[in-house]
Amino acid sequence: MTGRPRSTSAGWRSALAGLTTRGRCLLASGVALAACSLPLGQRDLLRVAVFLISLPLAAVAIVARTRYRLACSRSLDPPRVEAGQPSTVRLRLDNVSRLASGVLLMEDALPYTLGGRPRFVLDRVEPRDVREVSYPVRSDLRGRFRIGPLSVRLADPFGLCELSRAFASTDELTVTPVVSRLPTLRLGGSWAGGGDAASRSVTSSGSDDAATREYRYGDDLRRVHWRSTARTGELMVRREEQPFSSRATLLLDTRAHAHRGDGLGSSFEWAVSAVASIGVSLTRAGFTVALVRDAGGPLVASGPALTERLLLDTLATVGTGSGRTLDEAAERLRRSGVGGVLVAVLGAIDLPQAERLARLRTGSAVCVAVLLDTDSWAPVSPGASTVAAAHHERVTSLLGAAGWRVLPASQASTLASLWPAAGTRGHRVGAAEPAPSGGVRHGFR
Repeated sequence: MTGRPRSTSAGWRSALAGLTTRGRCLLASGVALAACSLPLGQRDLLRVAVFLISLPLAAVAIVARTRYRLACSRSLDPPRVEAGQPSTVRLRLDNVSRLASGVLLMEDALPYTLGGRPRFVLDRVEPRDVREVSYPVRSDLRGRFRIGPLSVRLADPFGLCELSRAFASTDELTVTPVVSRLPTLRLGGSWAGGGDAASRSVTSSGSDDAATREYRYGDDLRRVHWRSTARTGELMVRREEQPFSSRATLLLDTRAHAHRGDGLGSSFEWAVSAVASIGVSLTRAGFTVALVRDAGGPLVASGPALTERLLLDTLATVGTGSGRTLDEAAERLRRSGVGGVLVAVLGAIDLPQAERLARLRTGSAVCVAVLLDTDSWAPVSPGASTVAAAHHERVTSLLGAAGWRVLPASQASTLASLWPAAGTRGHRVGAAEPAPSGGVRHGFR
């Protein structure tokens, strides 16, 4: 950020408004003495009154005619940080005029979440001289925060008048959610890579033609696929690579009524951090990640090189919504088809919503549900807690019976301890199976 003050000189009106308490007292005293000396005919008293009036007016004239040419630049190191981590703001002030400055009071504007406004006093900046100052900022809340503009106060040597001049430019600090390091898992249900390995995968699934194409002049004869050639009667060759790629879809439940707690200790912040951690882990494992919220619209859908940055930048500002159901998101996922891996981080959901989500899993798709026990974020009465626990277990059992890998989470849970269970094929983590008699029995399958 570079810039100059919005104005290089101030008018008399703004300069008069910049009189300090000391300057205003001297001016008022001079006017009072003048008003008393005229009726009494006291010339000495009048001289004192003129002096007291002229002194603050002279200070106003000096400050109003001051034409310091100042340039300012600001840098953030780093401009993107994880919540709870510090960043350093560095300010550089250049006096590009031929005059030395007087006493300068610098103040940088900050939102309250980053702390109080930092102030610095510079006694004198020589012509063509440079002064650099820095200060730390830190936020436990994610989001995008504007830093600036920088304001500079000019004062006369007697402290009778102060004039503020501000720079127009600002910078932005992005605070991303906390990302937990997760163990690397081998999640099935997605196409990964290409070449011979992908061809064998396709052939084993019965779609042999998807791995071959017609022979073209110049193709290497060593790539001829004789079985497909015998079946079709035309010369067929193996493809060098498959158009399939590992892909994963993240579903974030942003319904306000589905979460409990306030601020940093809320279940929603836990969910946002969980989605960020899972998304970063999958991205670094080579997945192309898309993020969908309960409103159904995609928040992020990008290539592997950009997914992690875009994902974190988007989650930095995501908030809760007024939606009541997950129907729109479920319909969108149903139309696009759930291929590869689907990870849903869910708040409190009812059985009809759970049934609709359960039907999304088809074929070999891997569906993982991080199901939050939101009542653990806001303790309720023992009776209500028992009912909520029974409902939570029914939802867990319903999703598990449909083939979802369910990871029940509470306020005391850490995603790093829960995530390894997502790589367990054909298991429900912490879920209950319906017993043959219609009851519910506890255990793992």
